[in-house]
Amino acid sequence: MLHGLWSPGSGLLLWQEAPVVGLPDPLGGVLAASKFRHRAQVLVNGADGTVEQVRAHAMAPAAAAVALRQRLPMEAVAGDLRFLGHVARGVERWVRAGRVVPELRRDDGQWWVRWRLVGGERQRAWLAELVVAMPPALRVAGKPGMVLEDMVTELADPIARQLLDPPASVHPLVAALIGDVALDGGSHQLAEVLERWRASLTGDEPELVLRLLEPEGDIGLGELDEEPDTDDVVALWRLQVCLRAAGEAPNPVPLLGDPVLVRTAIEKLGEATRAYPRLRDLPSDPQSMDLLLPTEVVADLVEHGAHALQAAGVRLLLPRAWNISAPTMRLRVDSAVPAAESTVGMQGLVSYRWELALGDTVLTKAEMARLVRSKSDLVQLRGEWVQADHKVLAAAARYVAAHLDDTELTFADLVGELVSGHVEKVPITEVTATGWAADLLDQTREPEPVTPPVGLKAQLRPYQERGLSWLATMSRYGVGGILADDMGLGKTVQVLALLVHERENTRSRNEDATRADRQVVTAPAGNAEQHVGAEVVSLSEVRSAKAGHDEGGIQPNDGAPAPTLLVCPMSVVGNWQREAERFAPDLRVLVHHGAGRRVGDELDEAVADADLVITTYSLLARDAVELARQQWDRVVLDEAQHIKNAGTRQAKAARALPARHRLALTGTPVENRLEELRSILDFAMPKVLGSAQTFRARFAVPIERDRDENAISRLRAVTQPFVLRRVKTDPAVISDLPEKLEMTVRANLTVEQAALYQAVVDDMMAKLKDAKGMARKGAVLGALTRLKQVCNHPAHFLGDGSGVLHRGSHRSGKLALVEDVLDAVLADGEKALLFTQFREFGELIAPFMAERFGTAIPFLHGGVPKKQRDTMVERFQTPDGPPLMLLSLKAGGTGLNLTAANHVVHLDRWWNPAVENQATDRAFRIGQHRNVQVRKLICVDTIEEKIDEMISGKRQLADLAIGAGENWITELSTDELHQLFALGAEAVGD
Repeated sequence: MLHGLWSPGSGLLLWQEAPVVGLPDPLGGVLAASKFRHRAQVLVNGADGTVEQVRAHAMAPAAAAVALRQRLPMEAVAGDLRFLGHVARGVERWVRAGRVVPELRRDDGQWWVRWRLVGGERQRAWLAELVVAMPPALRVAGKPGMVLEDMVTELADPIARQLLDPPASVHPLVAALIGDVALDGGSHQLAEVLERWRASLTGDEPELVLRLLEPEGDIGLGELDEEPDTDDVVALWRLQVCLRAAGEAPNPVPLLGDPVLVRTAIEKLGEATRAYPRLRDLPSDPQSMDLLLPTEVVADLVEHGAHALQAAGVRLLLPRAWNISAPTMRLRVDSAVPAAESTVGMQGLVSYRWELALGDTVLTKAEMARLVRSKSDLVQLRGEWVQADHKVLAAAARYVAAHLDDTELTFADLVGELVSGHVEKVPITEVTATGWAADLLDQTREPEPVTPPVGLKAQLRPYQERGLSWLATMSRYGVGGILADDMGLGKTVQVLALLVHERENTRSRNEDATRADRQVVTAPAGNAEQHVGAEVVSLSEVRSAKAGHDEGGIQPNDGAPAPTLLVCPMSVVGNWQREAERFAPDLRVLVHHGAGRRVGDELDEAVADADLVITTYSLLARDAVELARQQWDRVVLDEAQHIKNAGTRQAKAARALPARHRLALTGTPVENRLEELRSILDFAMPKVLGSAQTFRARFAVPIERDRDENAISRLRAVTQPFVLRRVKTDPAVISDLPEKLEMTVRANLTVEQAALYQAVVDDMMAKLKDAKGMARKGAVLGALTRLKQVCNHPAHFLGDGSGVLHRGSHRSGKLALVEDVLDAVLADGEKALLFTQFREFGELIAPFMAERFGTAIPFLHGGVPKKQRDTMVERFQTPDGPPLMLLSLKAGGTGLNLTAANHVVHLDRWWNPAVENQATDRAFRIGQHRNVQVRKLICVDTIEEKIDEMISGKRQLADLAIGAGENWITELSTDELHQLFALGAEAVGD
């Protein structure tokens, strides 16, 4: 006797109790040649029999479709196989009736067109009848409905294809459907179009709608303490089962109503139950099909079940007064008007209180008390049902209840409270303040305006005037900060404006004190008061004012405060000199740089006679002792990302400098890791974010690994008082900046490049076989660098001094593409900047470009002396200067003003958007009046293209996110590395 069963994924499995002979072909021939190599679990000896493993023969759906539709002698075929044949012939009837449509599937990286049954009520009823009639032997695997659905789905396509007569000339879609070949033009959009068409063919069927009705009576949270506590009342919600015809309202289905509608509702409710199993085994209304749900099931239904039901085509309607809300916390800070400015700042006293909100509703003390006692995720709040995690709500309510009364403490302690105090999963969404604390906490509030100083020879833009006011406010309160404006927004001129403003204010106060001294000296003996105009000046007031000025550190030379020390990269020392001469010519500027720089007493005297002292990061570490013994009013770090690693000598030396006020300037407070922000802020406001270990546990790990919104909101609340951030793409900041067009340009490798590329990959994979730890990491990073060099140019990788061209042809597809791009740029009379992270690559192509374009091409890199750098920049900025400029990413990527160029080409990728944007901002900044075109070069089907695709969506998270570096690549598995590094089929050009 020949048996059969259907196995999803394997198709038709045939097995026999004893060899069967005499069956007609094709089945007879298949059995005769079969080795019965498969194993199958089958039910023997009837419904009460046992499950045994037997040898079986597997037939693919196409072959099974032919075999099952043929008529077989009953004496040789068991009932289970006859049933499967009945199903197959039923599928054939549906196909012959035209109840099939094409669908598009994505399998094995290709698009395939398949036939499927249309579906609908009649086909569902047919399947339901088959499930009831299924022999026990076919139920051994369980879930008979799923087995039947898989069988019908798999057989519909081959049966339809076997019955069709292919036309002579057809559309590619039809050809793929008939010929069982992949469709080259497939897409998700086309698949959705076909699915919508199929759904429209069953649109006359009523739709199942589940309508949730709230329990009768008022349960849950109220607004008054004296209301009875009903949080623990067991309430049953009614889930009303409705059918809705097209264009009509949903109608409940009575249990004893129209049998056809009842059967339809039962079938559709069964589909809903399979999609969301928590609807099983629930109590129901004896008069209808409605289900009665306890509160915990309702909460899960709305949070999770709604998505599962929607995917199954079932609509869920919620009560009108329903909100799904996440709890949030808000901080209110009050600060009284101080008696003197010395009582404000980090040591100034403030009072604060926390508030807990659900959505836009701030909860009262009584409501929070109810939340603490609540055991449900659903609460009725002010007439609306609100769904939120009751455990999180209760924890937040307890925390806020402990801080309901205004608590007085110093501003520094309040910041510490923000750092350490938090409730899991409850972010801080709002921080508001009154009094002087609002100047620090509320960045939407305009700081006390500061009139641009007379001695500043520049017209400040509105946002720069606000920056000056913010800087002056922070300085007045003795609070350090980070001016994190985008590159090109004029951080330099804002700082110069602050220095000139303070110098003029100090002189003005000093002159007032001097006039008061003269009036006191000329007063008649014994007279305690002296009339000056309409005012009466008290001798005690004058002495008090003068004492205050003396305590303020006014120097005896001209009343100016102690100087400001500015630390910057060597490449921008000249820029600061020029900007100071141009915008603040009255400032006395001292450059502490070079082999002949001052030391000892000579340095002390020079510093005392200066307003602004400029030095470099390298000298900051080298002359740390000399610089630390000076009395600085302020220390400013330009391009402060140079101290992003807190353990470096530069960072330690910067933190050791004594100063009344500290200021960091950077357009990228975070490049790769949040620890970089902590390191920079630790200079400006020491210990605000805690130690590196504390910061990592409380902020870095939760944000970088888990994208924890709570940690993000706390970090934003803590850093907001000390960071001013504006971006140039915001029209409210700057409206006259031209557009920036960024594009990724792809080049093919030459045959030589492809061979070298593959050799590097093979060498890396061989090294990885036995490498572990740092050796493995080194092998990956080394290969990464070498592959970048190969993509640039073979001579760059080989380092053999060979030529850029070979017999007049390009050896590098990327360089050939660059040549075409620059031809177009120069033909339009425009200029371009070319960035590379490899000095040796710049030195390789600079002579070639100079010869190719008939002009000297300056190359600015770390080895170029300061004077020569300044000359390069000045020459390039002139109208008759060179049209092209090569720059190394590290030496030329920050601090320079190169607006003469409106084209930027990134020859090789750093894979860090922040670093690349810094370089682009040499041209895209204030003073640029033309649209800027940015081209980022990558090679097709190489690691350059693959990583570019991987990081293209990983932009910074609200300027505090994680940039894309390269170390993450070393953490991939060996198989992942091979897939990432492997050369694609389309890498080599024609």
